[in-house]
Amino acid sequence: MTTANQLAEDQLLQDQLLQDQLPQDQLLEDQSPQDQLLEKKLIEKKQNIQQQAEKIIAIADNEDNSALKCIHLLSVAGGATSEAFKAIEQRIVADQDNYGAYHLALIAQSTPDLPIDARQLIDMVVAKGDNQQLLSLLKNLPLPPVDAIKQRIIASEDGAALAEMTAYLQANPDGYGSNIMLGSGQKDRIVPLSER
Repeated sequence: MTTANQLAEDQLLQDQLLQDQLPQDQLLEDQSPQDQLLEKKLIEKKQNIQQQAEKIIAIADNEDNSALKCIHLLSVAGGATSEAFKAIEQRIVADQDNYGAYHLALIAQSTPDLPIDARQLIDMVVAKGDNQQLLSLLKNLPLPPVDAIKQRIIASEDGAALAEMTAYLQANPDGYGSNIMLGSGQKDRIVPLSER
């Protein structure tokens, strides 16, 4: 369960990762003991994320087909630096990895200000992904490329996928993703990143 303190810690950490901060000594001056403890935890978490980001970059730069491994490490660490996200994206593009593209595209939809080209990743999934990935994009992207996804699923002649897509589009003719539907008061199941 996420508490308000955890959300505040995570937001402060993200702010710190995106900006250069004051040295550690200055951050802890003139703070209450509780604030100092919180600040120390944030510093430790930031250091851990930076260490994990360096590991992710090294793997992405040196191991072919390592995007999913890097995304897993990113998830376990609870975040990463901009450079780590860029390294993962470059690995995905170099390998033409539609599975990595699928996962990173969905992460990008829920994480503002990532330094990646989500549209490029989505296009890769639409061009090379399997029907489960296409259906998930249709349901989870705010404004999915409905026509391209429809063409790919129809061309696959997969009756089950075609039926699922048809039912979804009948309930949602504009093809808005689940997050927009949920925000408008409609209920839908958010499709998991992967069933593999």
